[in-house]
Amino acid sequence: MSSEHGASPSLESIRRRIDELDAQLLALISERARCAQAVARVKQADDPEAAFYRPEREAQILRRILERNPGPLPDEEVARLFREIMSACLALERPLQIAFLGPPGTFTEQAALKHFGHSVRTVPLGSIDEVFREVEAGTAQYGVVPVENSTEGVVTHTLDMFLSSPLKISGEVELRIHHHLLTREAVLQDVRRVYSHQQSFAQCREWLDSNLPQAERVSVASNAEAARRAAAESGTAAIAGEAAAEKYGLPVLRRNIEDHPNNTTRFLIVGRPVVAPSGDDKTSILVSAPNRPGSLYRLLEPLARHGVSMTRIESRPSQCVNWEYVFFLDVEGHQEDPEVRAALQALREEAQLVKVLGSYPKAVL
Repeated sequence: MSSEHGASPSLESIRRRIDELDAQLLALISERARCAQAVARVKQADDPEAAFYRPEREAQILRRILERNPGPLPDEEVARLFREIMSACLALERPLQIAFLGPPGTFTEQAALKHFGHSVRTVPLGSIDEVFREVEAGTAQYGVVPVENSTEGVVTHTLDMFLSSPLKISGEVELRIHHHLLTREAVLQDVRRVYSHQQSFAQCREWLDSNLPQAERVSVASNAEAARRAAAESGTAAIAGEAAAEKYGLPVLRRNIEDHPNNTTRFLIVGRPVVAPSGDDKTSILVSAPNRPGSLYRLLEPLARHGVSMTRIESRPSQCVNWEYVFFLDVEGHQEDPEVRAALQALREEAQLVKVLGSYPKAVL
């Protein structure tokens, strides 16, 4: 069929063009992989213990790619594709071992794969402190743990680990959380018991009250464990994500049952290396001060004086003295930035304790 602008391309010609582009893509990806291998050889020649994974470098690459994205693919898809390319190329140099709060099928595993890609070796562990210990021992290079949810707040166990751990924060991941009701039952009326993590119950409370008021709610260690149990028991359901549904072969009876559609969980990447500036960073700080009038003001004043924006503050018991607290702060900028460095120096003059937990790139999508 033709038009005033000339003949439309035939389906066959479009397919030939796709084949040509696929060949070019393969050649370019292979060339990128060879460059990654060359980088590895140079690094090993200079330092046999050199770190191949550079969080700041990956963040810079992704930001640059997204700035140049012409469409029609959305930024989120482009970021996912390039993360997988970088992950595969990095695995040619030295595969990363990533510990995460398991078991397999959890949102934490999804966060680990979103950040590092699928070419890493993931190690599921049973608790947050096990993840820290695995990385501290050097068995895994990095660990992934949840730190806060947009509706339910902070994960206190993660914050408490930083009181004694030498690990640094080297990155963050933000993951949109969609909860589904998984069950082998065909109708809601046949569901007598629901398994899930207590955080997921809290995030789906209104939906459960309206749709499953008669069902018993049983808290378990993770949503993946909930799916495992529901797969083996009749009359039961689990609240979990897509990954758990696939892993345990459970049909999705209702999708997106979370009470807030923008429900998001933030995860931290913990490791031993100190991360260099990427150009768009955060710094996390642990501070404490004597329990006296105005102490919190004196902790925060140096930030305002030096023009450093604080994005989050949480308090936790100090675990040393009753009724004394430590504060976890997130501020914009890298600890090497002049204004952040000056604020930290002023903070050290006021506080009993100042511990920089890490400077790291802000989450890219």
